[in-house]
Amino acid sequence: MELLIAFGSALWLGILTSISPCPLATNIAAVSFLSKKIAHPVLVFVSGLAYTIGRMTAYAALGWIIISSLLSVPYVAQFLQKYMGNILGPLLIIVGLFLLEVITLKLPVFSLPQKYHNKLIESGAIGAFVLGLIFALAFCPVSAALFFGSLIPLALKSSAGGVLPFIYGLGTGLPVLAFAVAIALGVTSMSHWFHKITNLEFYTRKITGVIFILVGLYYTEIYILRLF
Repeated sequence: MELLIAFGSALWLGILTSISPCPLATNIAAVSFLSKKIAHPVLVFVSGLAYTIGRMTAYAALGWIIISSLLSVPYVAQFLQKYMGNILGPLLIIVGLFLLEVITLKLPVFSLPQKYHNKLIESGAIGAFVLGLIFALAFCPVSAALFFGSLIPLALKSSAGGVLPFIYGLGTGLPVLAFAVAIALGVTSMSHWFHKITNLEFYTRKITGVIFILVGLYYTEIYILRLF
């Protein structure tokens, strides 16, 4: 049961990351631009799939590297094993406040020069894959909070920690893949769907933020307040 909750949480965090405003706009723009450069629908789908796999790979690899690095150092592993419960409560509360936009943070905006952007797209599926890798690592505040503040602590606490980044990566790829399929099938009203998903994201993010705060308060009460 614990593993199912961990897997489901990682998948949901990935989906929520992908439909957050900053990544969502980037994903739709990238897949739409791919469709304009490629005439055949099948090739549009292949390039969209490659872009999606690129994003999934970036998140999964980065998460696995961070978790493996932390757990490979004995002192760090012992510290996390002993105090992760104490850290998790306040951390979840902070992430929840980020999701509710009570706390805001401006991160440097990453911008890929247009000439390199065009070269990657013109390189076909391989270029689209690399583009997905690059754009995935351009974190905005919400995606950074979900990845570093939620997924990594969840993975460090779970017995299946090494698998969770890959499930998270899968979650981030599902909405993007849906966009790629829609564009390949000739769906033209993407602005309508963008508006619908943005509205959905607003409510799901707020609900998730409230849940994070409640769970964080629970962990804080269990691991910290009972010590006094």
